[in-house]
Amino acid sequence: MSSSDDITRQVLDAARAAYAARGYLGTTIKGVAAAAGVAPDVVRRYYDNREALFAAAMRLPMDPGTSIAQLLAPGIDGLGERLVRVTLRMLDDPETRDQLAEMARAGAGASKATASIREFFESAVLDRVVTFLGVPDARMRVTLAMSYLIGIATSRYVLQIEPLASATEDEVVLMVAPAIQSALTTPTPRRGPEPRV
Repeated sequence: MSSSDDITRQVLDAARAAYAARGYLGTTIKGVAAAAGVAPDVVRRYYDNREALFAAAMRLPMDPGTSIAQLLAPGIDGLGERLVRVTLRMLDDPETRDQLAEMARAGAGASKATASIREFFESAVLDRVVTFLGVPDARMRVTLAMSYLIGIATSRYVLQIEPLASATEDEVVLMVAPAIQSALTTPTPRRGPEPRV
């Protein structure tokens, strides 16, 4: 193993421990560097930002910055399908699923690991889609869409409920994408004044 490989292993091990103990938002490049015994500039040489470091530590099969930009570039039409596909492809990777499960068992326990994943997801994905939609109820729309996607992913990959667990990507997209698209593009109802009694 080269010294470069040793350094990246140390950094990623330190990052995983930090995410499990302090969550995504509580973990800094400077803190990870100190725990790994290297200078922050060394970490930045390998990982441009916190998102890239998290993606590498969690072995996510995507670079968040590039992937989200590509996801949004074609516009709102078809965004539901693209979100479903990127979610399925990310979770179809056994190494990603194993790493997420390992993180949930390590460190300070599942609550911090779950918070870490949630914080990353909100920062790297949800906030960007909300900004992209640019409408007053965008956060509610995106949260509903993501909640549905999380339910599908849990049923397919964790609970392995059939026939969802063995359905093809195209079958899942065909059934799920319209609901995701609808959540993103259908305005949430506004509350009117309380009825008088």
